Amino acid sequence: MDYRRFFSEATRLSSPFDYQARLAEQPWPDLLSVPTGMGKTAAVTLAWLWKRGWRSGKRSEVRDASTPSRLIWCLPMRVLVEQAEENIQAWLRNLDICGQTYERDRVSVHVLMGGSNDDQWTYFPEKDLILIGTQDMLLSRALMRGYGMSRYQWPVPFALLHNDSMWVFDEVQLMGAGLSTSAQLEAFRRRFPLAKNSRSLWVSATLNKKWMDTVDLKPYVEGLKTLGLEEDDQQQAEVERRLNSVKAVKKLPIILGKNAGKKDGRDAYLKALCEEVLKAHAEDSQTLVILNRVDRAQRLFCLLRKARPEQEDLLVHARFRAADRRKQNKRLSDSNSERNRIIVATQAIEAGVDITSKVLITELAPWSSLVQRFGRCNRYGEHNPEGAKIFWIDIEDDEEASRPYDSGQLVTARQYMEKLTSASPSDLRESDEDRPLTATLRQKDFLDLFNTDPDLSGFDVDVSDYIRDSDPPGVQVFWRDFEDNPNEPKPQGGPARDELCPISMGQAKDLQKRGAWYWDPLDDRWVKLDRWPRSGMVLLLRASDGGYIEEIGFDANSKDPVPPVNTADAELDAYSEDDLSRQKHPVALVDHLGHAADHIMQLCNALDETTHADALRRAALWHDVGKAHIVYKTRCGLADDDLPLAKSPRYNWRLEDERNRKVFRHELASALAWLAQHDGEQDADLIAYLIAAHHGKVRMSLRAMPTEDPAPDGRRFARGIWEGDELQALDFHGEHSNQIALRLALMELGEGEQGPSWTARTLGLLDDHGPFKLAWLETLVRLADWRASDEEENAVSQEGA
Repeated sequence: MDYRRFFSEATRLSSPFDYQARLAEQPWPDLLSVPTGMGKTAAVTLAWLWKRGWRSGKRSEVRDASTPSRLIWCLPMRVLVEQAEENIQAWLRNLDICGQTYERDRVSVHVLMGGSNDDQWTYFPEKDLILIGTQDMLLSRALMRGYGMSRYQWPVPFALLHNDSMWVFDEVQLMGAGLSTSAQLEAFRRRFPLAKNSRSLWVSATLNKKWMDTVDLKPYVEGLKTLGLEEDDQQQAEVERRLNSVKAVKKLPIILGKNAGKKDGRDAYLKALCEEVLKAHAEDSQTLVILNRVDRAQRLFCLLRKARPEQEDLLVHARFRAADRRKQNKRLSDSNSERNRIIVATQAIEAGVDITSKVLITELAPWSSLVQRFGRCNRYGEHNPEGAKIFWIDIEDDEEASRPYDSGQLVTARQYMEKLTSASPSDLRESDEDRPLTATLRQKDFLDLFNTDPDLSGFDVDVSDYIRDSDPPGVQVFWRDFEDNPNEPKPQGGPARDELCPISMGQAKDLQKRGAWYWDPLDDRWVKLDRWPRSGMVLLLRASDGGYIEEIGFDANSKDPVPPVNTADAELDAYSEDDLSRQKHPVALVDHLGHAADHIMQLCNALDETTHADALRRAALWHDVGKAHIVYKTRCGLADDDLPLAKSPRYNWRLEDERNRKVFRHELASALAWLAQHDGEQDADLIAYLIAAHHGKVRMSLRAMPTEDPAPDGRRFARGIWEGDELQALDFHGEHSNQIALRLALMELGEGEQGPSWTARTLGLLDDHGPFKLAWLETLVRLADWRASDEEENAVSQEGA
């Protein structure tokens, strides 16, 4: 099978464009610059599949060694994610290679955006898969501060996103600060050692190579390779039709003025705009109106619905619950609704969305964004030769009116638009804008993020400035009924994906007054928000307080009760919790240690990990030795002289017993036991770290938790371990742990009675291995533990059946 036949089978199209074939058959470029409507998603995805050896219905042994096993689509807007997922799934089904995560002979697709609980992709690092997500979700995880997920899981996606992953940054002109961060991360991956090769590809119709010229990627920029359309491409009939699609440009006789932030000024502007939209709309076709702010789009939509109550007009923006957004996307892609329909949208629709219109009306925006918006009009030349019309609305030079854009960017765009009469792709100039000035992620900042403990005040480093600048990543909210206790929610699980609605930080500013609650893993409860929310938080709201309308989205002014989405509660993580310890049937500790060691060796073999295989094996063998501690045995309902268990149906970390300690962490006891008997040996510190970090709750620092009770007699204490605690002797799979008294001198700074402090040791490991490889090794031990636990649970279930 040649690539052109492969592409046709996947897409059900006659043949790929020449540039799409070159992308698959030549070495990967670093930059892909192709006009809108030219199939960039298909080009990259199918080229990746081809290079990974996938063919129709099977996997070939011929593979490109420079192509990583995970394809990561990083998209600037939520609305792009679901459409990309739908298209990619269809291509895989057409090729008969679409499968579940656990199917090694198939490719699975996973979505990562606000409310998505799909973490199955992290279980199989040896498998080919495609991950599609928003830049908020993906970049926050790449910075070890994953939005909307348990902090204790942060290291796992961090490791997998930086090792053996191919990042595709789509529509880079919309990324803001995320573009600079993507370049810096690529520079760090070239600087620090990787466990497996990764690479980046930046994609846009308005790509400017100098945007990559960040402080740490600068030495590599000259060598970045660009792929674009060549002369032969432009002579293809379909390409020529799209490049020369007719789009006349005209300025509307209204202006968004300085008083747009005031109610009277905004209402007058929207009333005038509504009249212009109705005048320009052709009843036999689709009109698209793109505004720069969600609140303006919502109010214009309400005016149009009042004027056209019988029509199925549509509002598109990012502030909808996932369940409502799916309905919206289905209507958006329904070609039967395109006649006599007006779509009001925000920037959420200006890139990647496969939609076209005969009339486009847009507010002034940065030039690169305008080019993307033009691509939603007569997208395929379907209205040639009579053509389509584009109307633009000027914005006064005012900070409030220009938001969310910088007024300086709009000045440049206005100069271009004043002279523009045709928006055909062949008539549009390339972007010569400088990359916007944003916060730049420096190496020291990045390394500091490797420590996942909050600071002493309970806060984390805010990474939002590195992800978005003009509109920082907001929060996610969901609504529940709890009228029985209006001040404090009744005990309940977390939100499912369908419940969550993303909102901006500006929209979140009044939530503290209205009443909002966040999950506190240390207190194991929903706590009322008493401070300004931080980016990435998930907040529970009271349904009776309102704030949401199904057709409009989030609306702080709405007082009508919000109908909750019926869905099962998601699990919530607590610091003291260890859900893997509770299983239907008991598993002996010695058996579980052997199972984990078996699984780590299987992972090492599958991933060609030879350098650190022995250290990983010993870490897996010792990772749960601390479960021989009396606190853990008490939680399992065992007596002092009982053989220790790794899993128990009676396990209860909330047990009210004088020997139970609220924040006890068995993995710290395991690491202390290892060091007490092996300190000074080769890789002893690395093994101790891998043991301690296998739940993500004891990593770079070692200190007492703010909620734990102190040990008696002034002894040192940390994470539920008291100085002098005894651990019983254990023999397991060629290893022996003595009966020992645990020591915590490692908590102290500098050299002490146990040698270098824990902090000094872990920082030394970070220096020696770098953040990407250290997180990778840490993740492999965690995966071996997860797989061993799953195998034990499944074996018992099959035995019972």
